[in-house]
Amino acid sequence: MTRLRANLLLVATAIIWGTTFVVQQAWLGTLGPIAFTAARFLLGALVILPLALRQLRSVSRTIRPLQWNDWLLLLVTGCVLFTAALLQQVGILHTQVTNAGFLTALYVPLVPLIGLVLLQHQVHWSTWPAALASLGGTYLLSGTDALILGTGDLWVIASALFWAIHVLLVAYLAVRTHAPLVVAAAQFLTCGLLGLLASLLFEGPTPADFASAFHGILYAGILSVGIGFTLQVVGQRFTHPADAAIILSSETLFAAIAGFLFLGERLLQQQLIGAGLILAGTLGVQLVPLLFPPSPSPLSLSEPPRAIRAASSASQNSCRK
Repeated sequence: MTRLRANLLLVATAIIWGTTFVVQQAWLGTLGPIAFTAARFLLGALVILPLALRQLRSVSRTIRPLQWNDWLLLLVTGCVLFTAALLQQVGILHTQVTNAGFLTALYVPLVPLIGLVLLQHQVHWSTWPAALASLGGTYLLSGTDALILGTGDLWVIASALFWAIHVLLVAYLAVRTHAPLVVAAAQFLTCGLLGLLASLLFEGPTPADFASAFHGILYAGILSVGIGFTLQVVGQRFTHPADAAIILSSETLFAAIAGFLFLGERLLQQQLIGAGLILAGTLGVQLVPLLFPPSPSPLSLSEPPRAIRAASSASQNSCRK
């Protein structure tokens, strides 16, 4: 596959993920956020399950079978994914799609910061200005003279923290298992089953509720989770990491465009500047290390940080949408 075709696949992925924010707000019908989260991830798991099983057999034969502790970590990752996805889904219902798109992107500069604090990973110097730009962008995106974020904005910001933790877990497991599709399918299935149980306990959905959200479930499950993730994995194999970082980060812009076209959302000039700062921070923390790589250090953990950089855009998929 040529680099151009790979980039076009990534553009399609970014469009799918960006427009899914509208679907998550407007196509729920009478279905609750927990049940919707469960349904779309269960459907997404079914879409990629055949590919995951094929990869599992190949890895078990050529490298090593997955051990019980691998499956335990996959279970934990699925629980973190469920928390992140549910917080985001609840937030989207109480804020603008545009806000949700840009605030979700806060997870990107959070990944190296959490890696530094909890895992003592070395971080590139670009992390600090990216974090400050994102913080300033969040302030301006509130649309007020004081930092007064709406309830939905706060839910989405909380989800960004869990998305960042999720990226670290996925990065580690992708290296540990050598089976990224298995990691994806296992976490999707865990997230979906946990959501289904929680929805039965707290929401009590009926078949009519699922029917009312049928089109939203199909779009978010098949297109966003299943096909979107697959296109992303294929595209990133045949293009430069810088291309992938820029294209996949454009998801936030497509979310804003979709909010404008389908929901009539508008941003004030101050909010537009804030959104631009968040986007700049998101791109900066991914692109600057590629242009100015850090000097190797004997104290650095080579495998996890490298996997984290590779998975920071990869996780946009599988999870956030």
